[in-house]
Amino acid sequence: MRVVRLRAPGELALEEAPRPRPAAGEALVRVHAAAITRGELEWPLDRLPAIPSYELSGVVEEVGPDVAGLAPGDEVFALTLFDRDGVAAEYAALDAGLLVARPRRLSHAESAALPLPGLTAWQGLFDHGRLQPGERVLIHGGAGAVGGLAVQLARGRGAHVLATASAGGLVRELGAHEAIDPAAFSGVEPVDFVFDTVGGERLRRSPAILREGGRLVSIAEQPPGGVYFVVEPHHEALASLAADDTLRAPAVEVFPLASAREAFARSVQPGRRGKVVLAPRTTASAGAAGARRPG
Repeated sequence: MRVVRLRAPGELALEEAPRPRPAAGEALVRVHAAAITRGELEWPLDRLPAIPSYELSGVVEEVGPDVAGLAPGDEVFALTLFDRDGVAAEYAALDAGLLVARPRRLSHAESAALPLPGLTAWQGLFDHGRLQPGERVLIHGGAGAVGGLAVQLARGRGAHVLATASAGGLVRELGAHEAIDPAAFSGVEPVDFVFDTVGGERLRRSPAILREGGRLVSIAEQPPGGVYFVVEPHHEALASLAADDTLRAPAVEVFPLASAREAFARSVQPGRRGKVVLAPRTTASAGAAGARRPG
């Protein structure tokens, strides 16, 4: 099979490798799409060479011993473990407990783009932020992959949603009650909860608009008096995201596996929104699928 490996910092190689066999408790997945997260090539530098990409959508090819509830032909998606090789390959052997039936309303590329930002938004809002219906929540970066999903989930939970974003029309389209200029949010009425996805000056100014007892959660950096966290795989939460027919996944830009260098370069370009996705099953030219948004 073909696989992408990070051999040294900044050195990506497309290689041939034996197809893995699933061990006990694992499933072998034929990867149809593997999503890229901005900056992820810095994560495995202490264990090179390493396979990048930690979100996938694909089809179960084979199951190992002691696996129940999965069978060859099942279409699945997952967020995988960050301390192991990723899924930028034609096949990946994974812990079967990570795999969830993918949302069939989405393409494989769109499905692969959902786990990390979706689970990050879910865990930030509900696990760490304890968001309740009727509360006022301010989401920084509401037009980004995580922020856009957070806007939708918070609105679905019955919160009053404010979002900072330069693309005000987009965050309103996603469900925000109020779209706020990032430079002018200090004047809003107090909120119960701030969920930050951008860090920097916006995060440092956020405690001033919290009501007494309000919560502050960030995925960008440690917030003053608040909670910083890193997303973790979670089967039940991912299944809930898959079952939500109203949820709009991030826009995707698709590259073939052979164009991994171009795909990773694209993922860090300033101003880009949505997710970049590798598609091992296509031989189209880099970026040929373009930016897509689920309809």
